[in-house]
Amino acid sequence: MERISENVAFDKKVEEGSLFLLLKHSSTCPISQAAYEEYEKFVNENESVKSFYLVVQEDRPLSNHIAENFQIKHESPQAILFNNGKPIWHASHWKITYDSLTKAMKEHE
Repeated sequence: MERISENVAFDKKVEEGSLFLLLKHSSTCPISQAAYEEYEKFVNENESVKSFYLVVQEDRPLSNHIAENFQIKHESPQAILFNNGKPIWHASHWKITYDSLTKAMKEHE
């Protein structure tokens, strides 16, 4: 799991067109901490899945960039699955679980 914090780096990942997960994480929210732990567990057990995260308090320009470019209302925590340069699934708050991430990956592989 790699932290991504710059628009240019994120845009490059999108342009590659590959399948990847992104988590928008709030460093001050207990719900976000729970989602982060679920995301981290999923990523650690699915090492072949490209995965990234950003910290909304520190990476606000990137968080806004994603919301504006993909018309996905900003929430945190928020998990987004991208493929072929587009978001194909997203979830927020308590809906970010190991099981929901597993299901999303199986449905979109």
